[in-house]
Amino acid sequence: MTTAIYPGSFDPITKGHLNIIQRAAKIFDRLIVCVMVNVDKRPMFTSEERVDMIRRVTQGLDNVTVDSSSALLAEYAQQNNVNVVVKGLRAATDFEKEFQMALINHKMNPNLDSMFLTSEHQFMYLSSSVVKELGSHGADLSDFLPEEIIPDCVKRMNQTV
Repeated sequence: MTTAIYPGSFDPITKGHLNIIQRAAKIFDRLIVCVMVNVDKRPMFTSEERVDMIRRVTQGLDNVTVDSSSALLAEYAQQNNVNVVVKGLRAATDFEKEFQMALINHKMNPNLDSMFLTSEHQFMYLSSSVVKELGSHGADLSDFLPEEIIPDCVKRMNQTV
């Protein structure tokens, strides 16, 4: 049984993230979507809130589980018998950063390989940061976020403006 992990900050989860999850869930027996702590980012939502949002939008995907961790990805993977990291790539600039991380993760955990899924064209420009910027100006987020979480996101974005 092959278990993969799709790590990220998911602050909030976008339709681009969900597309990668859906595609990876078809490839692997089990997929863990893991909210990871990123010290370079100041999240809008708590880890618990992000886990809840991801659970809601992945409800129909039986082989997907959701978790959160503050551990290093390579350590989390080893502790949870995960041997593949799934990462989405939007552009060549993403590849450079993700390739470097893949090498570091493999160095720390030789059983851990990385697989890159390219974004579908309609999500190439999409990021959580873009969504937060648009939302803070009152833009319609229905093209960017799964419908189940739009009310939560709009409410939080209105509180932080």
